[in-house]
Amino acid sequence: MTVPQGEQIRVLVAAHKPYWMPDDPVYLPCWVGAAAHPENAAKIPSAWARDDQGQSISQKNANYCELTGLYWAWKNLDADYLGLAHYRRHFAGSSGQDKHARVASGAQLRSILIQKPVILPRKRNYFIETNYSQYVHAHHEEDLAQTRAILQESYPDYLASYDDSMQRTTGHRFNMFVMRRDLADTYCAWLFDVLGQLEGRLDISSYSVNDARVYGFVAERLLDPWLETNGVDCAELPVVNLEDQHWLRKGTNFLKRKFVGKKD
Repeated sequence: MTVPQGEQIRVLVAAHKPYWMPDDPVYLPCWVGAAAHPENAAKIPSAWARDDQGQSISQKNANYCELTGLYWAWKNLDADYLGLAHYRRHFAGSSGQDKHARVASGAQLRSILIQKPVILPRKRNYFIETNYSQYVHAHHEEDLAQTRAILQESYPDYLASYDDSMQRTTGHRFNMFVMRRDLADTYCAWLFDVLGQLEGRLDISSYSVNDARVYGFVAERLLDPWLETNGVDCAELPVVNLEDQHWLRKGTNFLKRKFVGKKD
Protein backbone atom coordinates (compact mmCIF):
# COMPACT_ATOMS: atom_id res chain seq x y z
CA MET A 1 0.00 0.00 0.00
CA THR A 2 1.27 3.47 -0.87
CA VAL A 3 1.90 5.83 2.02
CA PRO A 4 -0.34 8.91 1.58
CA GLN A 5 1.63 12.06 0.82
CA GLY A 6 1.65 14.86 3.38
CA GLU A 7 -0.11 17.38 1.19
CA GLN A 8 -3.00 14.98 0.71
CA ILE A 9 -3.89 14.90 4.42
CA ARG A 10 -5.76 17.93 5.74
CA VAL A 11 -6.70 18.04 9.38
CA LEU A 12 -8.90 21.03 10.07
CA VAL A 13 -8.21 22.64 13.43
CA ALA A 14 -11.43 24.32 14.55
CA ALA A 15 -11.00 27.54 16.55
CA HIS A 16 -13.09 30.57 17.48
CA LYS A 17 -10.24 32.79 18.66
CA PRO A 18 -6.58 33.42 17.83
CA TYR A 19 -4.55 30.55 19.27
CA TRP A 20 -1.33 28.62 18.87
CA MET A 21 -1.42 26.19 15.95
CA PRO A 22 0.86 23.32 14.94
CA ASP A 23 3.16 24.28 12.07
CA ASP A 24 2.98 20.92 10.29
CA PRO A 25 1.43 21.43 6.82
CA VAL A 26 -1.18 18.71 7.34
CA TYR A 27 -2.96 21.03 9.79
CA LEU A 28 -5.24 23.77 8.53
CA PRO A 29 -6.48 26.26 11.17
CA CYS A 30 -10.08 27.28 10.56
CA TRP A 31 -12.11 30.02 12.24
CA VAL A 32 -15.52 28.48 12.88
CA GLY A 33 -18.73 30.46 13.26
CA ALA A 34 -17.35 33.29 11.12
CA ALA A 35 -20.75 34.08 9.60
CA ALA A 36 -22.42 34.19 13.01
CA HIS A 37 -19.95 36.77 14.36
CA PRO A 38 -18.88 39.11 11.54
CA GLU A 39 -17.68 41.58 14.17
CA ASN A 40 -14.71 39.25 14.78
CA ALA A 41 -13.51 39.27 11.17
CA ALA A 42 -10.53 41.49 11.96
CA LYS A 43 -9.27 38.95 14.49
CA ILE A 44 -9.02 36.08 12.01
CA PRO A 45 -5.35 35.41 11.12
CA SER A 46 -4.75 35.84 7.41
CA ALA A 47 -3.31 32.33 7.00
CA TRP A 48 -6.39 30.65 8.47
CA ALA A 49 -9.36 29.28 6.59
CA ARG A 50 -12.82 30.41 7.67
CA ASP A 51 -15.99 28.36 7.58
CA ASP A 52 -18.21 30.95 5.88
CA GLN A 53 -16.60 30.78 2.43
CA GLY A 54 -17.86 28.53 -0.34
CA GLN A 55 -20.53 26.04 0.71
CA SER A 56 -21.05 26.43 4.44
CA ILE A 57 -23.33 26.24 7.46
CA SER A 58 -21.23 28.72 9.41
CA GLN A 59 -24.27 30.56 10.76
CA LYS A 60 -25.28 27.39 12.66
CA ASN A 61 -22.11 27.27 14.73
CA ALA A 62 -23.86 27.93 18.06
CA ASN A 63 -25.76 24.67 17.57
CA TYR A 64 -23.32 22.63 15.47
CA CYS A 65 -20.06 23.63 17.20
CA GLU A 66 -16.94 22.37 15.36
CA LEU A 67 -19.15 20.61 12.81
CA THR A 68 -19.51 23.85 10.85
CA GLY A 69 -15.79 23.49 10.20
CA LEU A 70 -16.19 19.83 9.24
CA TYR A 71 -18.99 20.72 6.84
CA TRP A 72 -16.84 23.42 5.24
CA ALA A 73 -13.90 21.02 4.85
CA TRP A 74 -16.13 18.33 3.36
CA LYS A 75 -17.62 20.69 0.81
CA ASN A 76 -14.60 22.82 -0.06
CA LEU A 77 -11.29 21.01 0.54
CA ASP A 78 -9.58 18.77 -2.00
CA ALA A 79 -7.64 16.14 -0.05
CA ASP A 80 -7.29 12.37 0.04
CA TYR A 81 -7.70 12.29 3.83
CA LEU A 82 -9.85 14.64 5.89
CA GLY A 83 -9.60 15.17 9.61
CA LEU A 84 -10.90 17.35 12.42
CA ALA A 85 -9.18 18.49 15.61
CA HIS A 86 -9.68 21.39 18.03
CA TYR A 87 -7.48 24.37 18.80
CA ARG A 88 -6.82 23.06 22.31
CA ARG A 89 -7.35 19.33 21.71
CA HIS A 90 -5.24 17.29 19.28
CA PHE A 91 -4.11 13.78 18.51
CA ALA A 92 -1.06 13.20 20.68
CA GLY A 93 2.47 12.92 19.38
CA SER A 94 5.37 12.85 21.83
CA SER A 95 5.42 13.86 25.47
CA GLY A 96 7.26 16.93 26.72
CA GLN A 97 6.82 20.66 27.01
CA ASP A 98 7.15 21.62 23.34
CA LYS A 99 3.66 22.03 21.90
CA HIS A 100 4.68 21.00 18.40
CA ALA A 101 6.12 17.72 19.70
CA ARG A 102 3.01 17.03 21.77
CA VAL A 103 0.79 17.11 18.66
CA ALA A 104 0.96 14.20 16.21
CA SER A 105 2.94 15.13 13.11
CA GLY A 106 1.90 14.47 9.55
CA ALA A 107 4.53 11.72 9.40
CA GLN A 108 3.06 10.06 12.48
CA LEU A 109 -0.44 10.20 11.04
CA ARG A 110 0.76 8.79 7.71
CA SER A 111 2.49 5.88 9.47
CA ILE A 112 -0.88 4.90 10.93
CA LEU A 113 -2.97 5.58 7.83
CA ILE A 114 -0.85 3.15 5.83
CA GLN A 115 -2.38 0.44 8.05
CA LYS A 116 -5.84 1.77 8.89
CA PRO A 117 -8.16 4.10 6.94
CA VAL A 118 -9.38 5.97 10.04
CA ILE A 119 -7.70 7.43 13.13
CA LEU A 120 -9.85 8.16 16.21
CA PRO A 121 -9.17 9.49 19.69
CA ARG A 122 -9.01 6.89 22.41
CA LYS A 123 -12.44 6.06 23.80
CA ARG A 124 -13.78 7.92 26.80
CA ASN A 125 -15.00 5.68 29.62
CA TYR A 126 -17.82 6.90 31.86
CA PHE A 127 -17.52 3.82 34.13
CA ILE A 128 -20.73 4.40 36.13
CA GLU A 129 -22.79 5.78 33.23
CA THR A 130 -23.81 4.40 29.86
CA ASN A 131 -23.51 6.65 26.84
CA TYR A 132 -27.28 7.05 27.04
CA SER A 133 -27.56 7.85 30.73
CA GLN A 134 -24.59 10.21 30.63
CA TYR A 135 -26.23 12.20 27.84
CA VAL A 136 -29.68 12.44 29.43
CA HIS A 137 -28.20 13.44 32.79
CA ALA A 138 -26.27 16.25 31.07
CA HIS A 139 -28.68 17.33 28.29
CA HIS A 140 -32.20 16.54 27.03
CA GLU A 141 -33.47 12.99 26.58
CA GLU A 142 -35.63 14.13 23.65
CA ASP A 143 -32.47 14.73 21.60
CA LEU A 144 -31.64 11.03 21.62
CA ALA A 145 -35.25 9.90 21.31
CA GLN A 146 -35.68 11.87 18.10
CA THR A 147 -32.27 10.76 16.80
CA ARG A 148 -33.26 7.13 17.27
CA ALA A 149 -36.60 7.74 15.54
CA ILE A 150 -34.79 9.23 12.54
CA LEU A 151 -32.50 6.22 12.28
CA GLN A 152 -35.43 3.86 12.59
CA GLU A 153 -37.29 5.63 9.80
CA SER A 154 -34.49 6.67 7.43
CA TYR A 155 -31.50 4.44 8.24
CA PRO A 156 -32.80 1.25 9.91
CA ASP A 157 -29.55 -0.63 9.21
CA TYR A 158 -27.87 1.61 11.81
CA LEU A 159 -30.39 1.09 14.59
CA ALA A 160 -28.84 -2.03 16.14
CA SER A 161 -25.40 -0.43 16.38
CA TYR A 162 -26.89 2.77 17.76
CA ASP A 163 -28.84 0.92 20.45
CA ASP A 164 -25.81 -1.15 21.35
CA SER A 165 -23.61 1.94 21.58
CA MET A 166 -26.07 3.71 23.85
CA GLN A 167 -25.80 0.89 26.39
CA ARG A 168 -22.00 0.92 26.59
CA THR A 169 -19.95 2.98 29.01
CA THR A 170 -17.30 3.85 26.40
CA GLY A 171 -17.32 5.82 23.16
CA HIS A 172 -15.26 8.01 20.86
CA ARG A 173 -15.84 11.69 21.58
CA PHE A 174 -14.94 15.21 20.42
CA ASN A 175 -15.99 14.64 16.74
CA MET A 176 -12.28 14.08 16.09
CA PHE A 177 -10.97 11.81 13.35
CA VAL A 178 -8.69 11.51 10.35
CA MET A 179 -10.46 9.57 7.63
CA ARG A 180 -9.84 8.40 4.08
CA ARG A 181 -11.72 10.71 1.76
CA ASP A 182 -14.24 8.25 0.37
CA LEU A 183 -15.23 7.26 3.89
CA ALA A 184 -15.32 10.89 5.04
CA ASP A 185 -17.61 11.80 2.15
CA THR A 186 -20.00 8.96 2.95
CA TYR A 187 -19.94 9.68 6.67
CA CYS A 188 -20.55 13.42 6.28
CA ALA A 189 -23.43 12.90 3.84
CA TRP A 190 -25.09 10.55 6.34
CA LEU A 191 -24.28 12.61 9.44
CA PHE A 192 -25.50 15.95 8.12
CA ASP A 193 -28.67 14.38 6.77
CA VAL A 194 -29.48 12.89 10.19
CA LEU A 195 -28.68 16.18 11.94
CA GLY A 196 -30.70 18.14 9.38
CA GLN A 197 -33.71 15.97 10.08
CA LEU A 198 -33.13 16.38 13.79
CA GLU A 199 -33.20 20.16 13.40
CA GLY A 200 -36.69 19.85 11.99
CA ARG A 201 -37.92 17.85 14.98
CA LEU A 202 -36.42 19.61 18.01
CA ASP A 203 -37.60 22.83 19.56
CA ILE A 204 -34.47 24.18 21.22
CA SER A 205 -35.81 27.68 21.88
CA SER A 206 -35.78 27.06 25.64
CA TYR A 207 -32.42 25.24 25.74
CA SER A 208 -29.52 26.70 27.68
CA VAL A 209 -26.55 28.01 25.69
CA ASN A 210 -24.72 24.76 26.38
CA ASP A 211 -27.63 22.46 25.54
CA ALA A 212 -28.23 24.43 22.33
CA ARG A 213 -24.99 22.90 21.07
CA VAL A 214 -27.14 19.81 20.65
CA TYR A 215 -26.15 18.83 17.09
CA GLY A 216 -22.47 18.76 18.00
CA PHE A 217 -23.25 16.63 21.06
CA VAL A 218 -25.48 14.21 19.16
CA ALA A 219 -22.89 13.85 16.39
CA GLU A 220 -20.42 12.54 18.96
CA ARG A 221 -22.84 9.68 19.64
CA LEU A 222 -23.34 8.88 15.95
CA LEU A 223 -19.75 8.27 14.86
CA ASP A 224 -19.37 4.84 16.47
CA PRO A 225 -22.66 3.43 15.10
CA TRP A 226 -21.69 4.61 11.62
CA LEU A 227 -18.23 3.05 11.79
CA GLU A 228 -19.51 -0.22 13.21
CA THR A 229 -22.41 -0.58 10.81
CA ASN A 230 -20.05 -0.06 7.87
CA GLY A 231 -17.34 -2.33 9.26
CA VAL A 232 -14.65 0.37 9.12
CA ASP A 233 -11.28 -0.60 10.60
CA CYS A 234 -9.90 2.12 12.89
CA ALA A 235 -6.77 3.00 14.84
CA GLU A 236 -6.72 5.05 18.02
CA LEU A 237 -4.39 7.73 19.35
CA PRO A 238 -4.35 9.45 22.73
CA VAL A 239 -5.59 13.02 22.90
CA VAL A 240 -3.45 15.86 24.20
CA ASN A 241 -5.21 18.86 25.72
CA LEU A 242 -3.21 22.08 25.54
CA GLU A 243 -5.15 23.68 28.40
CA ASP A 244 -5.83 22.67 31.99
CA GLN A 245 -8.64 20.12 32.24
CA HIS A 246 -10.03 21.04 35.70
CA TRP A 247 -10.62 17.35 36.40
CA LEU A 248 -11.86 17.91 39.94
CA ARG A 249 -14.57 20.31 38.79
CA LYS A 250 -15.51 18.08 35.87
CA GLY A 251 -15.70 15.02 38.09
CA THR A 252 -17.82 16.81 40.67
CA ASN A 253 -20.27 18.03 38.01
CA PHE A 254 -20.41 14.54 36.47
CA LEU A 255 -21.41 13.02 39.83
CA LYS A 256 -23.93 15.78 40.57
CA ARG A 257 -25.68 15.21 37.25
CA LYS A 258 -25.93 11.48 37.89
CA PHE A 259 -27.04 11.53 41.52
CA VAL A 260 -28.69 14.94 41.93
CA GLY A 261 -29.99 15.67 38.46
CA LYS A 262 -29.21 18.07 35.65
CA LYS A 263 -29.16 21.74 36.54
CA ASP A 264 -29.72 24.31 33.79
